[in-house]
Amino acid sequence: MKIKTAELTGAALDWAVAKASGVEHRYRHTTGGDYNGNTVTVYRRFSTDWSQGGPIIERERIDIEYDLGDKCWNARWHGSNEWTFYQADTPLIAAMRCFVASKLGDEVDVPEELV
Repeated sequence: MKIKTAELTGAALDWAVAKASGVEHRYRHTTGGDYNGNTVTVYRRFSTDWSQGGPIIERERIDIEYDLGDKCWNARWHGSNEWTFYQADTPLIAAMRCFVASKLGDEVDVPEELV
């Protein structure tokens, strides 16, 4: 299902960030597992976990600032000849939308079960 990058949130945004990064959205966690020692499937949370989204912001040099007038977070990234600019209620969501747009464009084909 095609979704505008500016509208991506939650699992759909995290999936798109994983795709743009070239990594799996989910992975098997075997160290410790659950309380019974079973392997657990873990989903990446780039848009809510700074330990996952933060390194992307640093690596890609995405600028983030709060806009007092619009009362939202702005993220921007400078490509070869143009700026990519996105807004959101949180800095991580704005930055991850910006990252996805810089790699995949203004629309992303997301699996329907994530929308």
